[in-house]
Parts: sequence; C-alpha cells; structure tokens
Amino acid sequence: MIETIKFGSLKWYHILSPREDDFKFLVDTFHFHPLDIEDCRSDLNQRPKIDFYDDYYFLILHFPYFDRANIFLQTKEVKIFWGEDFLITIGNSHWVVKEMFNQAKLEAKEQKTFEVGTSDALLYKILERLMKETELVIRKIGDSVDLCGKSLFDKKAVHTIERLSFTRKNLITLNTMFKPQLTLFAKFESGVKQGYAENMENYWGNIIDYYQRLWDYIEDYDELIDGFSRTFDSLQTNRTNEIIKILTLISSILLPLTFIASLYGMNIPLPLQGQENSFFILFLGMTILAMGMVIFFKLRKWM
Repeated sequence: MIETIKFGSLKWYHILSPREDDFKFLVDTFHFHPLDIEDCRSDLNQRPKIDFYDDYYFLILHFPYFDRANIFLQTKEVKIFWGEDFLITIGNSHWVVKEMFNQAKLEAKEQKTFEVGTSDALLYKILERLMKETELVIRKIGDSVDLCGKSLFDKKAVHTIERLSFTRKNLITLNTMFKPQLTLFAKFESGVKQGYAENMENYWGNIIDYYQRLWDYIEDYDELIDGFSRTFDSLQTNRTNEIIKILTLISSILLPLTFIASLYGMNIPLPLQGQENSFFILFLGMTILAMGMVIFFKLRKWM
C-alpha cells in the first residue's frame, strides 16, 4: 500500500509492505533501475550503499535497535529513493521513519505547515532524527559498559561474564554496522555526492559530525570493554592461582601426615607399636610436624 503526502511540489511516498503492483508503480512512474527494485524485494539485509543516477539516488542505510528482550542489538534497514521533487521510503523501515511519516500526515490533514521545502531538507530531517535515536541506543550501550567496569570485582563471576559477552556482541554489531557507512556519509560532505538543493553542505556536514561522534563513542566503548575483559581475565586467573596455591599448601602439609598414617597402617612391626601411649605420641608428633610446616610456609611468605 502506497501512502502519499504532498508539500507543495514535493511528495513523500511511504510504502510499508510493498507488493508487486507497488513495485510496478515505481518502475512505470519513476523508471527506477531493476537492481534497486530487486534490493527492495529482498528480505535479506543489503549492504549499506548510495547508488547515484541522473535523476535520483537510492540509499540503503543501517541503524540499530534493541530486540524484544532489550538485550541484543539488531539491524534495521532504511531504504530511500531520493529525487528532486520526491522522497520514497520503502519496506519495513525503522520506527522513526514511520513515526515521522504519520506525524507529517497528521499535520497535512490538520492543514499545518510541515517544515520542509525540498527533498534534501526532508532527507536531512529523517537522517537527523535517526542519528538522535541511534545516539540514545549507543548511550545505553555505554551504560552497559560502565556496569561491566563496576562488576569486575563482583564475586558472582557468571553475571560479569554474561554482561561482558552481551556488551561485546552489541559493540561488534555496531562496528559492522557503522564502519561501512562512514565513507558513505563522507561523500556528501566532500561534495562527491551532491543533492538537489543549494547550500546543503553545512547540513550534510552536521550529519557526518553526528555520525563521527557516534563512531567515536563506539570506538571508546570498544576499547573500554576490551580493557575490562583483560582485567577480568587477569583477576579470574589470579583468583584461580590463589585457590590452587592454598590447595597445594594443604596437600603439602597433609602429605607427610598421610605417609605416616599409611605406614603405621601396615601389618608389620614398627617403632612405638607396642607402647601403650603410641597413638598419642604419634598424634602429637604429627601435630608438631604440621604446625612446623605451617610456620615454615609463613616464614617463606608462601601463606
């Protein structure tokens, strides 16, 4: 189903769940390239890109959102056909695009003036809103990174490992999503890709600044989570070494006592075997031996 809003000579088409007749309308009306239409038909995530043609652009952009459990990040595609007097958002786009279209439709119905005059300005507003929502998502990842840092010394290692793993996975998702789009947005600021309205350089520069700042956040969080992971691994290794050290010391103390007990358990004549107080004598000797070993370990600062 194709919904349309008109702002003067500018039209915004929003196609939520495109069908074959919708694709036919796009081809017959705008003569879009068949490969772009094929990308819109595909249910699989396409790589981020901007295809440039004589009379329109085709954009595929990726933005993050949390899954229903609010734990892992997922990738949401935004597919846009951008021409001089039209903008077409197609497919199950990010909720921001849907919300902005519904808001614009409501304002048009109430005969309010929507604050855009060109397709460039409309695209800028969509990208700016998407950047702001993405920043909220990334800041939430930053809060998760902070929690990882605070839980490093928590005795419940399983929870810390889970939090580190979840956060690392989300940062990997952000890395694979953002990195390819850095050069893509930079093409607008550099003028390699120009829009249809004049004096938009500063606006495209603002978008790339937004994007660069988000990328800086991601890189900082990535470095922090790597540092936290290494620190946590070191702490766990140290704790394991301490446990092994204590168990080794206990085994060292018990080893000669076990030897003496095993020796006197043999059915052969042994010293003190015939004496009435042999048990107490052996027990006292073993106690003195154990205490002597403990004192020796403490003097050597092994305990």
